[in-house]
Amino acid sequence: MGNLQHSMRANYTEHGVDNVGASYRNPHFPGVRACMFTWLGRWWTHEKDAVGSRSPLIFDMASGAGEVTVAAYEWWKRSVSGTQLSKKGVECFSPPSDRVQSGLTKGTQPSNGTQKQIPNDLLIAAADPYTRAAYSERTTLPCAPLSFRDISQGMLPPNVSPMSSIGHSGAGNTDVAIDRIDMVVCSFALHLVEPSSELFALLWELSTKANWLVVLAPHKKPEIKEGWGWVKWDSGCWSPCHMHDRKEFTHERRVH
Repeated sequence: MGNLQHSMRANYTEHGVDNVGASYRNPHFPGVRACMFTWLGRWWTHEKDAVGSRSPLIFDMASGAGEVTVAAYEWWKRSVSGTQLSKKGVECFSPPSDRVQSGLTKGTQPSNGTQKQIPNDLLIAAADPYTRAAYSERTTLPCAPLSFRDISQGMLPPNVSPMSSIGHSGAGNTDVAIDRIDMVVCSFALHLVEPSSELFALLWELSTKANWLVVLAPHKKPEIKEGWGWVKWDSGCWSPCHMHDRKEFTHERRVH
């Protein structure tokens, strides 16, 4: 098979979805990883009290070969181990060492004598109708063959896996009815949803199930409009912003 292009639409046209799915790797993974490190650090700093002692659930939608899942796993593992996060080329955050006690139930006894600064674990659910084999090969986790249309009609992955099970095929995977999603992350794929009525249906459905929607993209597409179930969030000052504002890191938050 020839070289894959950076445009997924071009890849599907030239090679077919089956061939692309079997060998897909996102060439922009370093950027995806940097953005996820920054977002997760800021999100946890501001939202850990709301999360408390539970394990937050991330839905890796249109999961590709698991770039978002791998980045989230690396953030979690480095935070657990206390490894200094790289700041080359992007502002990255690990949970501050002086922030203690918030987000934990009474009686929690951390092993190192200080309160844990990160979730005890993260939960992952993933879906991609074309690259599920590549995702599972890279992460050892299950990936549901759900399309954007399936998700817009209310379907969600049947399997939820703890981050700590990565590298242990089949370990910890459970069939569960997803009640609430902490964040949906869509990397380099949401612009493929056309026409705009299909995008609206997808985003509105997600807004009834998730607290946050994180869209990673190399351009300004897709356009998410007012009234589609979300407001834009400036993660730098942690406050709402106008839908047309263009900041370095902006993410969408549900309005329901």
